[in-house]
Amino acid sequence: MAVAEMKWNTTALLVIDMQKDFISKTSPVRVDGGVAIVPNVIKAVDVARSRGIPIIWVVCEHDHLGRDVALFRRHNYLSAGKPKPAIKGKPGTELVDGLEIKDSDYKVVKTRFSAFFNTNLHSYLQAIGVNNLVITGVQTPNCIRQTVFDAVSLDYQSVSVVVDATGAATPDIHQANINDMRNIGVFTPTLEEWCKSI
Repeated sequence: MAVAEMKWNTTALLVIDMQKDFISKTSPVRVDGGVAIVPNVIKAVDVARSRGIPIIWVVCEHDHLGRDVALFRRHNYLSAGKPKPAIKGKPGTELVDGLEIKDSDYKVVKTRFSAFFNTNLHSYLQAIGVNNLVITGVQTPNCIRQTVFDAVSLDYQSVSVVVDATGAATPDIHQANINDMRNIGVFTPTLEEWCKSI
């Protein structure tokens, strides 16, 4: 087996928070940079599927009363008239059009920024022999960044953030966080560069 082929047998693609509440143009809590990356996230998923790379869908879902929401924003769920995103079972938790969880994929539900915090993501990845992560989704300073920093702390061999398949509220915020992640050894390819590497 070729070295490159062995690498992709130990790689997983994480797709983080590509849900209607965070991406749809009409959502009051949308990430402004999220809409633009949808085509690239779709392509990254398609490429991963074609190579047999496991796809992990990381989604945010909260209790309808916000009892599992992080303390710093729990007041939003207790106040009338405030947006209450990612309520389990509501349409806003669904993936945006063009993205679909298949039977061979895996879904992780989180209630905090990091996909690793209080989830079984790490144990699942260990069980399937994954030690390289490729990350897409929103948003760069929160869920992307925290997941990446935790992955680095957990000693994943290689962590990549696809720069044009991740997004934030503004390009400047996105770029500043990409720079921070580069400084801790994270790879930051474009989608085209990533596709060529596999």
